[in-house]
Amino acid sequence: MLKKEQSSVNPACRRWSYEDIKEAHFMRFLLEENAIEIFMKNGSSVFLVFVNKDHVSAFKRLCSVVPSLKGRGVTEAMHIVRKTAALDKMVTAKWQKGEMSNFEYLMHLNTLAGRTYNDLMQYPVFPWILADYESETLDLSSPTSFRDLSKPMGAQNEKRREKFIQRYNEVDSNDGELSAQCHYCTHYSSAIIVASYLVRMEPFSQIFLSLQGGSFDVPERMFHSIQKEWESASKDNMSDVRELIPEFFYLPDFLINSNNFEFGCMQDGTSLGDIVLPPWAKGDPQEFIRMHREALESDYVSANLHLWIDLIFGYKQQGPAAVEALNTFHPYFYTDKQDAESMKNPLKKSTVLGYVSNFGQIPKQLFTKPHPSRIVHKTSTGKEMTGANHITPFFFKLDKLKPSVQPLKELMHGPVGQIICGEKDMMVMEKNKLLMPPLWNIYFCWGYYDNTCSFGNYTTEKDFAVWEGLSDWGQAVCAACPNSNTIITAGSSTVVCVWDVSISKDKLKYMKLKQALYGHTDTVTCVVVSESHSVIISGSQDQTCILWDLEELNYITQLPAHSSTVTALAINDLTGEIVSCSGTNLYLWTMKGQLLASVNTPYGPEGSILCCCFTQKYEWDPRNVIITGCADGIVRIWKTEYTKVQLSGHEEHSVSRGDAVSPSAEDTERTRTRWERHLVLCRELNRSQIISRRRYKNNPAVTALAISRTHGTLLVGDAWGRVFSWTYED
Repeated sequence: MLKKEQSSVNPACRRWSYEDIKEAHFMRFLLEENAIEIFMKNGSSVFLVFVNKDHVSAFKRLCSVVPSLKGRGVTEAMHIVRKTAALDKMVTAKWQKGEMSNFEYLMHLNTLAGRTYNDLMQYPVFPWILADYESETLDLSSPTSFRDLSKPMGAQNEKRREKFIQRYNEVDSNDGELSAQCHYCTHYSSAIIVASYLVRMEPFSQIFLSLQGGSFDVPERMFHSIQKEWESASKDNMSDVRELIPEFFYLPDFLINSNNFEFGCMQDGTSLGDIVLPPWAKGDPQEFIRMHREALESDYVSANLHLWIDLIFGYKQQGPAAVEALNTFHPYFYTDKQDAESMKNPLKKSTVLGYVSNFGQIPKQLFTKPHPSRIVHKTSTGKEMTGANHITPFFFKLDKLKPSVQPLKELMHGPVGQIICGEKDMMVMEKNKLLMPPLWNIYFCWGYYDNTCSFGNYTTEKDFAVWEGLSDWGQAVCAACPNSNTIITAGSSTVVCVWDVSISKDKLKYMKLKQALYGHTDTVTCVVVSESHSVIISGSQDQTCILWDLEELNYITQLPAHSSTVTALAINDLTGEIVSCSGTNLYLWTMKGQLLASVNTPYGPEGSILCCCFTQKYEWDPRNVIITGCADGIVRIWKTEYTKVQLSGHEEHSVSRGDAVSPSAEDTERTRTRWERHLVLCRELNRSQIISRRRYKNNPAVTALAISRTHGTLLVGDAWGRVFSWTYED
């Protein structure tokens, strides 16, 4: 149900605001044009299936009331998916020039081709990209590390390729009114394939059980090893030509059996638990995802990805080119080959839908000519891209960073609290002031003696509204602002308050409490928010961090107790990783609350961490770092490193039982050791020491950090209200 305003509803009913809708497309469900997928501004989507062609009238209604859809015609919308590939050459051009990542472009093509997360039978399809799942070190400069993207999975191995050619030739092309002559009778993407990949996560475990008749599959047939899955799909199993799903490039959670499902034991006694990863992943699901994504964005894949696009979405999808490419499937898998007249036959319709439900369907064809190749630069793995991206990110050359001699900006009243890098200039706010996105022209201010708050104009530096309702919740200590309509405050009351705000033409229309979040037992000292991951994180003097759902406004999980008051927080919008700081302690977490690494920095109380941030140029780049600003005026930069440690007897037994993400049981050397991730200091930035050649004892504390839009500059704000820059100099 879609309405202008949200209200309390029956749990079986969901409502979305019209203003939250970004886009809508007509979609197919079970081969029929009977659905609409509605995309929200927060990145989520809703898949609505209609009967009796009601989707057309529903779309007309949406176009009349949804601001972002007004003016859209139904005819235009019905053909937009088919026509966009031909008309929207700008997206392909952006990808060709390196202005869009390979992952983003593949997701774009999947959406155009009618693939959606909301239908397992039409789930987004991604390619196998690697062929090396055995090496200790993955060499992304060697073509032998990669799968042949010019060939479908059935043709990766020459011996199996010949068998599929033989199968194709043995079928009489004149057999029946619709020839079943094809290379493959199974498909590269289906509901059971998707569910088998994601079986360790809900709700996919229940979906898998439903598809399997109520029980998990034979252990040998369960997804349990990346290498075994590749070998099955590329050479060993004639009925397996599966490709991958997007989660292989961004979601480590599906590789972990966190729900402790009992999948049974294989014939060699190996108990199935977490997914067995390639040696180069160092037993770490996060590292597997990072390296797999790095491989997807590598030079080799960038130079050859258009060949795979030809097979899945392009001119080699069907017809003579598909036959020549060894890329033909059973005709029932092709949605556009099922004419409406023949589908009126109940028996025929039942048969076709049975095939689609069990084996999946071919995406809509987007290209009828060879897809253009990408213009590959020296390296497209994040080292060089086009345009402004030619600027070397500062964290690529940490040993050559130099500070500005004079401050870029200097405030008159108090420490720097926030630095925003806009399109053209830098905006700086004092402590207890916060600029509101996306225009950054309105600020929110708190911390007055009477516990009120105010709003002001950044350009005029004048308040235009004072609001007293905040005083009902004690002294505000911290705040966050994810968008122009939401402000989050917290402080001495221990409650995290989420407010609905409406501001128009420098006038505060209202500020209403949307939800009070109870969980902390002491003053809340810091709060951060990520719209991309829909999460609020609050830290407190009670030594805890709590994760809250930004959409549902409820509790998600709590990070284990810290060593002291939580003093700083940061969220990586690309990876979902979290950094929390308490005094001199630095912690790195997953979004699920798993501790990845921690370090107690040896700098004493004067080295307490007051602010922190991630570099987020490319989530797959191993050179990304964590930056901390400390009370001693020094910026410290940290990276993660792996060390191999010997297992104790108990740990070795756990690995052999498959209780942890572990290498193959056959490799006894690997079962005796494991990799551990550590936070390692890689650079200290002390401006006073570089400028004056000596270290001052009374450096002003670092109170704010920011990274320029080009990633070429690190901006540092201090307790004296000054902002300096650190930039790479050759």
